[in-house]
Amino acid sequence: MNEDQSTPPAQNQNPRRWLERIAQVLSGEPRDRNDLLEVLRDAHDRGLMDADGLAMIEGVLHVSEMQARDIMIPRSQVTVLPRDMPPRDMLPTVVRTGYSRFPVTGESRDDVIGIMLAKDMLRCFMEEGEGFRIREVLRPPMFIPESKRLDALLKQFREARNHMSIVVDEYGGLAGIVTIEDVIEQIVGDIDDEHDYNEDTAILTHDDGSSVVKALTPVEDFNEHFGLELPDNEFDTIGGLVAGRLGHVPRRDEVLELDGLTLRVVRADKRRVHLLKVSRADQTDAAAPAADKRN
Repeated sequence: MNEDQSTPPAQNQNPRRWLERIAQVLSGEPRDRNDLLEVLRDAHDRGLMDADGLAMIEGVLHVSEMQARDIMIPRSQVTVLPRDMPPRDMLPTVVRTGYSRFPVTGESRDDVIGIMLAKDMLRCFMEEGEGFRIREVLRPPMFIPESKRLDALLKQFREARNHMSIVVDEYGGLAGIVTIEDVIEQIVGDIDDEHDYNEDTAILTHDDGSSVVKALTPVEDFNEHFGLELPDNEFDTIGGLVAGRLGHVPRRDEVLELDGLTLRVVRADKRRVHLLKVSRADQTDAAAPAADKRN
């Protein structure tokens, strides 16, 4: 090859491009996501943005980094309805849980054949009584892998006009479920309704042994669940204790090692921490932080 046809590196450089890069550095414009977050937080500190607005923008940015496995209701916590269960026997479960949607299973718990809306079931049951056939009202299920990114999942929810997805593991079995509300909560925070939050769901354990803990969980309950003896005379809640140990209001992804446990902040704002992911200190935390879960 003729060496004369190769252009020296210096001649390939566009002077305008170099000037633009130098100008960007000197202007202090954000060069990556962390820089952008710092700019937004500085705007909040100067009163140009309120705390709720900042929290939502941060939520939008974080959603693109999270996967379905991070926020799904794990298999053990999913309420399913067997296809062959008599409609009358389903009613107590529907009424007791207050959920609006239920995965319906076939031969096994891993065999999800559809989604049943409580309103469809109740309407048909009132019209047809014991002659009601559940297959007539089933909606097709939407299956997604555990690695599905939340921003892509939200778009899929909108396009399919669906509100619930079935998360499957590598073998095609039921790993958990994710609702559109779960994804939106990562942006706007908890959306509470009359069926949300009670003492029984303050600590939710995943199949991998890690747990998602609401920061308002009393230290006494946290100790009882994890077999610890953390002091509860200074802070009433585990969120308050974490903030006290760190010496400041925790930010998302901050980690605290505490009596053999690793506590990772999943959600927090300028005022307090909301959610923690708890795992054993020797347990590999390969996944991104988990989040508050509800059916």
